[in-house]
Amino acid sequence: MPKDIQTPPGTGHVGTMTPDQKELLKEMWSQIFSIADSGTLNIPTEALAATEAASAGSETASVKSKTATKKGWFGTSKAAPPAAAAGEDTPSTRVNLADIGLSVEQLRPALWNNILGDHPDSLLLRFLRARKWNVNNGMTMILKAFKWRLEDDIEEVKSKSEDELDAKYRGFRLQMELGKSYVHGTDKEGRPVVYINVRLHKPADQDAKALEKFTIYVMEVGRLMIQPPVETACLVFDMTGFGLANMDYNFVKFLVQCFEAYYPESLGILIIHKAPLVFWGVWKIIEPWLDPVVASKIRFTRGDKELTDVIEAERLPNKYEGGKDQFAYQYIPVQAGENDRMKDTETKERLLDEWKALMWKFEALTREWIECKKVEGARAEDVIENERNALAKELRVAYFKLDPYIRARNLYHRSEHPVLQADGTSVWTYKN
Repeated sequence: MPKDIQTPPGTGHVGTMTPDQKELLKEMWSQIFSIADSGTLNIPTEALAATEAASAGSETASVKSKTATKKGWFGTSKAAPPAAAAGEDTPSTRVNLADIGLSVEQLRPALWNNILGDHPDSLLLRFLRARKWNVNNGMTMILKAFKWRLEDDIEEVKSKSEDELDAKYRGFRLQMELGKSYVHGTDKEGRPVVYINVRLHKPADQDAKALEKFTIYVMEVGRLMIQPPVETACLVFDMTGFGLANMDYNFVKFLVQCFEAYYPESLGILIIHKAPLVFWGVWKIIEPWLDPVVASKIRFTRGDKELTDVIEAERLPNKYEGGKDQFAYQYIPVQAGENDRMKDTETKERLLDEWKALMWKFEALTREWIECKKVEGARAEDVIENERNALAKELRVAYFKLDPYIRARNLYHRSEHPVLQADGTSVWTYKN
């Protein structure tokens, strides 16, 4: 098994890979194609067992799949994949995809529903960096994440309105009405800033599942606000007024699991702001749960002015001393007709076919890219890479054309100054 390696500063992302990292990314794509073509994957069984052991005791991981055949490609589509090349099945240790809890039919939708408008390499690189470039461990991790997304029906959070989610999960909309958590602006590194007002949380006010769904909602909405080349977010846990009645250990465990297992490499910095004395007893319980990588991104601030070390004063809400942005959070309810395009199945199917046609083309180019150094007379690697990057941009354009037909509009589409734009960009308005 290859040894774990660290990511040298400034490398490991789209456009900044070292030659070795590029080869490992090719290997991971090759593993994915191996599954898609044959339904089996060359992962040593001990690696799979180690991942199973790591997830033991997790309530989310132990849930049996209830949505295996319920969700696919946002509905049906006429676009079909090219015939897959027959792959050799020579390795002595191969794990059947079913052993992980996925089917071949679920793999490709799980992959591309997760990529959204990002460069496809970006998703795989997150899991490679999280597993220190060990491809076997990265593959096992990403497959476990795909399984979770299917089991927990992550597509539901994207496709249903806030009112529909509130009808199913008691207290979902309350999170937004209270302003318990919201996204506003970016920090000095260009990362979207998520504010969490901990004093507003009382565990009995909502079902535990509603809080989990809301957390995923914020994660998925936040992903739309992360603009390349930025890949991470900034979280501010505002502990002003915190008391033990606000503490929710189950939620903290779920949040930690999300960042470590399901959305790896998406946390840039987590600020714990103005933690009172009573919190430090709680912290002694929480700290051992944290992965060292996540723990290294946590910063404690005592005074409001310290926040301006991370967030420009012009972008920091003026409720914090030193902040100049006259921002006041307000929840705007779901508007009548805002999701009417989701009923236009004819347009949805046409746009879906266009997006999927580009997807198949990207996969074909990726297969060529993987093999180009091994085949005499093959096209130059840099030529193929340029085509892949250009196609990734086309995929992003095609995805955001499709987006309003498959995703319910959210608060950040309907605000006075909409943050989320039709082309996938984010525009923040600051009042100074």
